[in-house]
Amino acid sequence: MLEDILRNRHCFKLVCGAGNEDINEVEKLVYLYSKAGCNIFDVSANVDVVRAAKKAIKKSEITDNRYICVSIGIKGDPHVNKAIINSEKCRRCLKCFSVCPQRAIKNCIVDESKCIGCEKCFRICAYDAVQIINKPTDLNNILPKIVDEGVDCIEFHAITDNDEEVFEKWKLINEYFEGVLSICLDRAKLSNEKFIERITKMLEFSKNRVIIIQADGSPMSGGVDDYNSTLQAVAAADIINKSKIPAYIIISGGTNSKSKELARLCGVDINGVAIGSYARKIVKDYLCDKMSFDEALEIASKLVKSC
Repeated sequence: MLEDILRNRHCFKLVCGAGNEDINEVEKLVYLYSKAGCNIFDVSANVDVVRAAKKAIKKSEITDNRYICVSIGIKGDPHVNKAIINSEKCRRCLKCFSVCPQRAIKNCIVDESKCIGCEKCFRICAYDAVQIINKPTDLNNILPKIVDEGVDCIEFHAITDNDEEVFEKWKLINEYFEGVLSICLDRAKLSNEKFIERITKMLEFSKNRVIIIQADGSPMSGGVDDYNSTLQAVAAADIINKSKIPAYIIISGGTNSKSKELARLCGVDINGVAIGSYARKIVKDYLCDKMSFDEALEIASKLVKSC
């Protein structure tokens, strides 16, 4: 059971990307990391993506302790951002192409299915040609379809300053889904006090449910394998620990191979590590067929073991 893995404090979660709807990439990632020992696969709220992940797990021939978590974002959540390039303003300098971690930009056009909203293209553009739009999930439309697919966990990205919308959507998710629930939350728009207050209220509403708190440090910033990148994730988990909130804690946002070690050095109890940007980066050559599966498996396995 998923709860047993969390209780044993050795859970590795691969974040394919809440906005990543590239079916082929998701299937390759899930297959590779299932072979490497990953327990949870976090995927976009897209039926075809969920099916691709399930297909990959079956193909890996390792179905025990393999679980699919679907990420759902609401208005304001950076995980459901998408980039658009204005062709009239674009000067075709290709800087956006060079920094895109998802290879989502080709001929100065963004492939929305690949874009994860990391904003790297937006920040590097000197001509104001890149626009970031927010595309929140239509819960009433997607929840019934996702539940029918038989997923193991639904993760709610509550990264917004709109309390009313958070609790409206949280109530809806609780009504639709009876499995494990996860709350992804960072402190970008909340004080430490407000951060804990929101978690506490959400847990009070979901009594007797298995709840994971995904303590997000700095979303989509985990491209570097150092202690500083993962510091904010550990700090967020520490705040939750000290508040004695009764939930399982997984750290994310800037996470890498140093994350679990830093948590241990700081005396911060966690139940697992979720890694997205870094986990995808280290096998990017495999994803575009420039690295053998065996080589990629060795790299991925080393990362999983570090967590």
